[in-house]
Amino acid sequence: MSLGQFMQGARESAGLSIDELASRLSIRPGLLIEMEKNKFVNCGGDTYARGHLRNIAAHIFVEPQTLIDLYNEEHSSESRKIHDMLVENNVSRIPTERKSIKPKSLVIASVVLLSAIAVGQIIISNSETTVTPVVTTTPSATPTPSASASVAATEPATTESVPAAADGEMKLTISATRGSSNIHVVAGGKTLFQDPIFQGDTKSFSAETSISVYLSNAGDLDLTLNGEKLAPLGARNQEIRKTFRSK
Repeated sequence: MSLGQFMQGARESAGLSIDELASRLSIRPGLLIEMEKNKFVNCGGDTYARGHLRNIAAHIFVEPQTLIDLYNEEHSSESRKIHDMLVENNVSRIPTERKSIKPKSLVIASVVLLSAIAVGQIIISNSETTVTPVVTTTPSATPTPSASASVAATEPATTESVPAAADGEMKLTISATRGSSNIHVVAGGKTLFQDPIFQGDTKSFSAETSISVYLSNAGDLDLTLNGEKLAPLGARNQEIRKTFRSK
């Protein structure tokens, strides 16, 4: 039984439909359908896939480590890399039988080699011209740096003063609209959230006077503060640290 089939059976045993489970996890039903078909390519990599599995396990009454172990065995890129290394070092290759060379074959090979050497000496002695081989060299291409290899630098932490809400409480909503990101939200010196937020997810927070956020992929997130949508805080893959304080 594959990981996807195991997840589907556990979900059905828990009495949950795809839409109900997706609503509880705040993720797209289509992503759950793909995972139950044992397809994890749209999860954003091993780290995000394991995060989804941990969240799902709590709702389908399965130990999170059970899903993680099945994922590592079937899909983890680290497991594939280890297997490739074993192959490169001949660990997983099937040993082949070494065949011994018969003495008669060695005698025949020696006679053929001596005959070839004799013929070569005759040809060289009768040759009146010497041919000088011409060696041509082809310049190797110089690799050019890829534009996608550059990563935006981390911006220094900034503070912004904002008008207080009508009820005097600051309310911040973070939506992973275009991609996933690690986020860290602190209010009043206490951590409210410190985990990945996956594409399609939305998290809401409130505080009395200030909220500080760290975003590892600011360009793919949309922030709404006190009911007003903010402009993107940075570019894709750009790390941002920002504090919002009420006036």
